[in-house]
Amino acid sequence: MHGIEWWLIISIAFAGSFGHCIGMCGGFIVAYSSTKIDATMSRTAQLIRHGAYNIGRVSSYVILGMIFGAIGSLFALSMELHGALFIFAGIVMIITALGMAGVSSLIHALERGFSSNPLFKTLFSRLIKSKSIGSFFALGVMNGFFPCGFVFFFAAKAAASASLIDGGLIMAAFGLATVPTLLALGQSISFFKEIAFRQTMNRLAALAILIYGLYSVYYGLAYFFDLPI
Repeated sequence: MHGIEWWLIISIAFAGSFGHCIGMCGGFIVAYSSTKIDATMSRTAQLIRHGAYNIGRVSSYVILGMIFGAIGSLFALSMELHGALFIFAGIVMIITALGMAGVSSLIHALERGFSSNPLFKTLFSRLIKSKSIGSFFALGVMNGFFPCGFVFFFAAKAAASASLIDGGLIMAAFGLATVPTLLALGQSISFFKEIAFRQTMNRLAALAILIYGLYSVYYGLAYFFDLPI
């Protein structure tokens, strides 16, 4: 686990984008698509606005990744702290997986609490009324900082990298892997109403996160005990 498993990060992000991301970010996309994008706009104009939203969203993820990577680097000062970091990150991943699978409500409680915040409501109301391209970018930035179980997993992975640069790259990879699905959602909402497909992809992502979380805890414990890795 010394390297970054880019294929796993991208695979989990892409699979989860069909389930969890559509459920979380989909609300933003449906809201601005129905109020800020005119049906008479050209495809190019619509794509530019969806692109601005996604650039804002991924930018927020990169900032979060760098912050968590920098925090994680503090734990790399000693073997014990590094092991504790992997254990903590693994626990966060397990809680995230359980939340995505509907077993735990902790993640959903955090998500609901943020969306009911007066400041969030005021800012969202102002941005949703604006038709400027900058407002799409700002909505994306706002969405990127929205508490989300899926983001918690990748933030934990960024922290475990113990690197400001790697942390940012991990979150960038996560964000970019979700862009195709969310771009498609903005263009064709009907396809993504297929609940069975979304649930299947969400469960696959949750299972992968659970396995990864369990292994992260095991890997962290190996810093304290003589365990084979």
